[in-house]
Amino acid sequence: MKKRIAALRDKLIELDLDGIIINNPKNRYYLSGFTGTAGTVLITEEEAVLITDFRYIDQANNQATDFKVVEHGNYKIETLKKELQRLEVEKLGFEACYESYQQYNQYQRKLDFLELIATENVVKKMRKVKDESELNTIQKAVKITDDAFSHIIEYIEPGMTEKEVSLELEYFMKQKGASAKAFDFIVASGKRGAMPHGVATDKEIAVGELVTFDLGCVYQRYNSDLTRNLIIGAAPTVKQQEVYETVLEAQLAAIDAIEPGKTGAEIDQVAREIITEAGYGDDFRHGLGHGVGLEVHEGPRLAQNKDKELKPGMVVTVEPGIYLSGWGGIRIEDIVVITEEGCDILTEASKELIRV
Repeated sequence: MKKRIAALRDKLIELDLDGIIINNPKNRYYLSGFTGTAGTVLITEEEAVLITDFRYIDQANNQATDFKVVEHGNYKIETLKKELQRLEVEKLGFEACYESYQQYNQYQRKLDFLELIATENVVKKMRKVKDESELNTIQKAVKITDDAFSHIIEYIEPGMTEKEVSLELEYFMKQKGASAKAFDFIVASGKRGAMPHGVATDKEIAVGELVTFDLGCVYQRYNSDLTRNLIIGAAPTVKQQEVYETVLEAQLAAIDAIEPGKTGAEIDQVAREIITEAGYGDDFRHGLGHGVGLEVHEGPRLAQNKDKELKPGMVVTVEPGIYLSGWGGIRIEDIVVITEEGCDILTEASKELIRV
């Protein structure tokens, strides 16, 4: 945490700020390690302060060991005001993308002795590059998800509903140590596979249908994300095999092209060109990938309009897809970490078109 606080202090100097307040729960945890649901982090050049209420004082002292923990009473803003005055803060940054207009108005009224300055995703941008402890935690989340997919291959049978399969995935993950699912799982069978976000329904899975699975878990607050496909009780048709091989070729080529210094748009284009050349360009309509960490969708993005360069330590998904209305769809997704020379694939689940 000390390195993260020091990095944020460097940002304060760049932005000409005396301090910054953080209320976004993910950013608050990232800086302090505090997992409570209520609290404000205040970082200045001299101090790191965590303001919370009586419910969380012991927890805050145990978790936020690099912080001065301050208990507030009925009105947190009054305690914040005292701390800002004590630390002689004159220019205070706040998270423009998180604070409400109502909260901003309160700051203006109660903190009229200082200048409020909106900041844009200062901590979120820091979070794009993961440290070793974060990478280790993400790898464990990925392992749980890989194992869940291996389990479902043995579990699934024709006639089961998508919801039954989804519930089994969630149960398995929680048995293996996950605290929650990362999002509502996609279990999209048959024609429903044409919906990129086709969450599980009461539809029964039939023989000969393709099933797209998009699943992920939360492990120690970090997320995983995996997409794979199965075919139920029959050999794939020529078209099913063709579409699958096209998506797989695009995904492998994009992974092979990843390296520091390239942009998200450049990597996206590698996969998009292969799918377009196969005649399915209009059927791949989302970005190639996204960052994964404390949020299952965060920066950086691999997409057509993303011109930021990739850096070592960034963790992203690579997930091209083809979606054909009235027929179905295929998507293949891995999580990779950018390295000094390219990338390492964290996902280990088989990428064969598995028949079960």
